[in-house]
Amino acid sequence: MLLVYSHKITPRLKYTFKQICTRILGIPVIFTTKVEDFIAHKSLKMSYTNQPLANEFHVKSHRILFEQGLSDIEINVHDWEDSKCFFLTNDKSSLPYDIFAATFYLISRYEEYLPHVKDEYGRYIVTESIAYNNGFLKKPVVDIWAIKFRSALKAKFPDFKFPERNYNVQPIIDVPISHSFKLKGIMRTIGGTIKDIFRFKFSHLYQRYAVLFGFIKDPFNTFSYIINKQKHSKSKFIVFFLIADYSTYDKNININKSEFQSLIKSVGDYSNVGLKASYLSIKDSQLLKKEKSVMESIINTDLKVTRFSHNKFILPESYRHLIDLEVSEDYSMGYLNNNGFRAGTCTPFLFYDLDYEIQTPLRICPFHVIDFALLKKASLLDKKQELQSIIDEVKKVQGTFTSIFHNYTFSNDARWSGFKELFNLILESQDEVN
Repeated sequence: MLLVYSHKITPRLKYTFKQICTRILGIPVIFTTKVEDFIAHKSLKMSYTNQPLANEFHVKSHRILFEQGLSDIEINVHDWEDSKCFFLTNDKSSLPYDIFAATFYLISRYEEYLPHVKDEYGRYIVTESIAYNNGFLKKPVVDIWAIKFRSALKAKFPDFKFPERNYNVQPIIDVPISHSFKLKGIMRTIGGTIKDIFRFKFSHLYQRYAVLFGFIKDPFNTFSYIINKQKHSKSKFIVFFLIADYSTYDKNININKSEFQSLIKSVGDYSNVGLKASYLSIKDSQLLKKEKSVMESIINTDLKVTRFSHNKFILPESYRHLIDLEVSEDYSMGYLNNNGFRAGTCTPFLFYDLDYEIQTPLRICPFHVIDFALLKKASLLDKKQELQSIIDEVKKVQGTFTSIFHNYTFSNDARWSGFKELFNLILESQDEVN
């Protein structure tokens, strides 16, 4: 157990130390403001203050963990061996950077509360982030810092046995549209037919009616492949279904269709099922509540995991809505068009509400690779290299590699050529270390 002495124990301080010490390094941590308790402690201990008490393991503290609300914080990013960091300390500190303050800045998503440019959907964009602008988006820096911290502690406390964690994989399957042609209803089918004719998409028109008359399988219906991969995988997939009403932004199948409900249930027999919250529910908590209730009636159990449609969420309101509905985990923390580590970590963390200054029970599970971002790479070889490089980064810190692929990614569409091979690469990466 690690004892941390500080002149003041704040919610931010406890939250950050528990993330680094307990959730990443597996070390229980307790806190004290009493010097005598610190002196009496015979195991791991450190001070987190402006000045060391004596010659103990000490990290010079930045002010951010002792503040409330937002403030104008100057950030200068520097190289640190194979990584980068900010919030420089001094020569009395056992670490050259205050990794705890830097970690809080990243995982609280402090920068997303500050004024920033949004895209056409109102989303936070990667080019606004400190990670992108300083060249560490594709490194799980928080986990790297934690390992550097552990190494420094080992040097100070050589007899302490530090626990190890194992690399693992969390595959996510996103289902915004379960079928391309089937189950759409007569009006949508007629509308699609007219569009195909006026756009001279005659091969698409042929495919549409070949599917409708049962000659070929719907190209988006890849669920037998997904279930088969699940049967042979050590990792439990999470499959997110969009069940919202038809709208400008969300165009899935009507949830009242029994075949669609049966599909969700059959997938749920093998994988975990989550709710892909609709675009309109982001600002409408009652609509989100309705969608959650409908999904629970289908899967016959409490819904615990969500993901926002179009990857749009608003901090802190979107997460507060999930907390009110007793959702346990969300898988929206990442970028649609860029692979990497939006929150600087490959370890799930609890959402910290900066407005209320409290740690919440909502577990944020960041994703690092998404199929749409891989499309930006021209060749299959380039896609493999991009994917493998991020897998390797997560393996180095023995973290959780979370990827998002869509059901139609596994279709025979030329656009998605080779993506089954990429998905296999992810699943096999866990076998290589176990």
